[in-house]
Amino acid sequence: MMESITHADLANEISMTRSAFGGTFLVVEGVTDSRLYAKFADPENVRILIAHSKDNVRRSVEESCGRRGDRAVVGIVDKDMDGLIGKRRDPPVFETDLNDMESSILRSPAFGDILAEYGDRERVERFVERNGDIPSRLAESAAPIGYLMYLSYRKGMNLSFKDLDFERFIDRDTLANDVPRMVSDVYARSMGQMHPKSAVTDQVRSMMRKGADPWEAVRGHDAVRILAIGLRYAFGSYNSRRMMDGELGGALRLAYSMEYFRATRLYASTDAWCSENGLTLWISHRSP
Repeated sequence: MMESITHADLANEISMTRSAFGGTFLVVEGVTDSRLYAKFADPENVRILIAHSKDNVRRSVEESCGRRGDRAVVGIVDKDMDGLIGKRRDPPVFETDLNDMESSILRSPAFGDILAEYGDRERVERFVERNGDIPSRLAESAAPIGYLMYLSYRKGMNLSFKDLDFERFIDRDTLANDVPRMVSDVYARSMGQMHPKSAVTDQVRSMMRKGADPWEAVRGHDAVRILAIGLRYAFGSYNSRRMMDGELGGALRLAYSMEYFRATRLYASTDAWCSENGLTLWISHRSP
């Protein structure tokens, strides 16, 4: 059912609701995005629609604001690989600071809140002493997956990253990414690859050595899965021994406060644009 929803369906829903609702429509990609932004959106003046794809967000906002002339429609999409390929979005479609909001949450003080709840202090200190701070380790371990996706896109390799078993290539004790094994695991799920694995592995490693911020290549869900491995085996307390990535993602969203969100470029850009255009979006600008 979700796959059958089109941008026109979303634009039609907005148009049909206009007679009863005069506020701002916020169009987002997925269910977890809706849950997160609902914490910060003005409940009386904002309605959130789930588009189920980035393209649906972009096209439904363009249809509503452009051809239908409804200026009270805003979209938020994940940056994803757009940052690596140099693509940017223009208002009223806005993009996350990093690849997605999960990445932004992991780089915020909310990460410390999660570690205080689910980490064992002594084990955390021992891990940091041996491997460096945990957020940096997560980025170093997750970035190679993003780089491989980027190479797949640029080379037309059509690699499949579905259902990867992270514990096959992420070390339980150090969270280090075994890049050759990661590439082999992805190749095993992908048909008809003409590029030698060794050459692709070297290219991923070369991108890792270039000195760019690894967070620019990190998919938040990958980093959350790696963090869950760390909590289960390396530095978690008794209450995280069976921690799964879905549960951990929910905990991160709960820990992410309005104070942390206000520190993002996404908040600043959406807030400024909506204020300039007379729209209410976030709870900090509640209408009288």
